Amino acid sequence: MRARRADRPPIWTPRFSSLFAINFVITFAQFMTLVLVPKLAASLGASSLVVGLVAGVFAVTALAVRPAVGWATLVVRHNYLLAGTVALILVAFVLYAVSDSIPLLIGARLLHGAAMGFLAPVTLAMASDALPPSRMAEGVGTFSLGQAVSTAVGPSVGLWMETSFGYRTSFFVGAAIMAVAAILALRVRSPRAPGGPSTPWRFSSFLAREALVPAAIMFFLAGAFSSVNAFIVLYGEARGVDQIGLFFAAYAVFILLTRPFAGALGDARGLTVVIVPGMVLFAVSFIVIANVDTLLGFLIAGAVAALGYGICQPAVQTLALTSVPPHRRGLASNTSYIGVDLGYLIMPIIGGWIVSADMNAGASAEGAYSSMYLLSIVPIAIGLCLYLVSRRPHPPRSTAAPAPTET
Repeated sequence: MRARRADRPPIWTPRFSSLFAINFVITFAQFMTLVLVPKLAASLGASSLVVGLVAGVFAVTALAVRPAVGWATLVVRHNYLLAGTVALILVAFVLYAVSDSIPLLIGARLLHGAAMGFLAPVTLAMASDALPPSRMAEGVGTFSLGQAVSTAVGPSVGLWMETSFGYRTSFFVGAAIMAVAAILALRVRSPRAPGGPSTPWRFSSFLAREALVPAAIMFFLAGAFSSVNAFIVLYGEARGVDQIGLFFAAYAVFILLTRPFAGALGDARGLTVVIVPGMVLFAVSFIVIANVDTLLGFLIAGAVAALGYGICQPAVQTLALTSVPPHRRGLASNTSYIGVDLGYLIMPIIGGWIVSADMNAGASAEGAYSSMYLLSIVPIAIGLCLYLVSRRPHPPRSTAAPAPTET
């Protein structure tokens, strides 16, 4: 029994626990306001195409800052980088609160995107640095459980706050939560950056070539999932379904039930046994979404989506992180999120265009959204084919390198 425990170094170290708590606080505020941005745009008179544009435009600045993100992870302490990033999101939330026109809302979204360009790669790199290599897939999945809980309660809380207090108060509450997260980030122990301010920028400080395939896969998967985030509330309302925010709760509950098991399975048996079934189930969830018209149906769709995207997303991220040595994980994380940004930029706009085109051709709102969700299966299928063509064996936990000792 002792030997077995020695083979399983702990995940819940003090540093990892602190990062988990901070990530939860940040993602709660994000998901609390995420579902409100499309509704706010619609309340300001935006068409479905413009709603999609507002939802996805943040990826423009997220992509624009990517050349600086990888370099910044090499020259700035990660906790300082995280605190500054969260402060930018705080400012974006304040701008959301005072937005009274589509141009101002888009400006806030662009600022939010610039911050998001730094946020996800930095938090993922910090979490991976705090994890033992032999439990990387399980640890990455566990780290994202905070996001799952936020997904469960954040949208419902945001919709309730908007109904009870209005958009302005909801976004100001999100800004206050971000202020707390920034303070907590400064208190996390973070090693000195491997480089200094004089470290030159070069292409290798922007992208990790080894992580390009996982980034491409994330483009297709995250792009498909962005259609859920951007339009599920409006689709539910078109279907006449009350409490559509519970879709996110069902999604999160099933992630909580399955993600730790999926991560451990990926470490032990290889990532393919998680990624391939996950992508198939993710595609099935869109078939369910396109054909339901009751709250129970949407809850089932959320559960299937969790069994799909919810378990294969951290596995693909692990694929990127394990493709490089530890000191380049910030670059690998940044590379994988370039795919995410492109997906979130392009797919909601395409989805909004499909909905608008169908409605202009005489389709009902619910019929147009249904068609758009069925077509979202196409990028998932492309991502699955790309993985199957390019996959390489992923060593199980028993052959992974031993965990480093902290000093």
